[in-house]
Formats: sequence, structure tokens, C-alpha cells
Amino acid sequence: MNMNNLMKQAQQMQAKMAMLQNELADREVEASAGGGMVKVKVNGKQNVLSISINKECVDPNDVATLEELVLTAVNQGLKQSQDMVQQAMSKITGGMNIPGLF
Repeated sequence: MNMNNLMKQAQQMQAKMAMLQNELADREVEASAGGGMVKVKVNGKQNVLSISINKECVDPNDVATLEELVLTAVNQGLKQSQDMVQQAMSKITGGMNIPGLF
């Protein structure tokens, strides 16, 4: 493979990755905890977009449980978002794990 072809392929991959980054910003995942009592939406850039808390799980005498539910839902949402990004990236990179891309 000559150097010009290699550079052309690298530029094409870079353009595809830039398009994917924009697309992933619009993709959302939703995670929940406590049987759906706490729901979190996260986009492909790992930004938490919203947190929904069912009023039935708000107990002023047990704030620790609510905090744990929120933490669990946020962590699950971020993990799902990361998995979504990884799957999308593997389609472009052919499964190669290229550190620092996302």
C-alpha cells in the first residue's frame, strides 16, 4: 500500500469520525434504578440530559436511598452511552481499538 492511499484512508476515517461525533450528540440512552423510580437520559457525548425522580421515592428521612438510586441510574446511563459510542466507533475503525478517539 502506498503512502498516498494510506493518507487518503486516514482522512476518510477522520471525516467519518467527525460525522459520527455529531450524530452521537443527538443519540440518547435511558437508564433507571429502583424499578424505574429514578430515570436518567444521557447522550452519546456522555452528557446527562435529564434526571426524573418519582415523588414516591422521595423520603426526607431516607435521603441516602434516593442518592444511591440517582447515582446508580447515572452510572448505568453513562455506561450505556459509552457502549453505544464504542459500538458506533467499531463500525468505522473495523473493530480496531484506537486510544484517544473518544
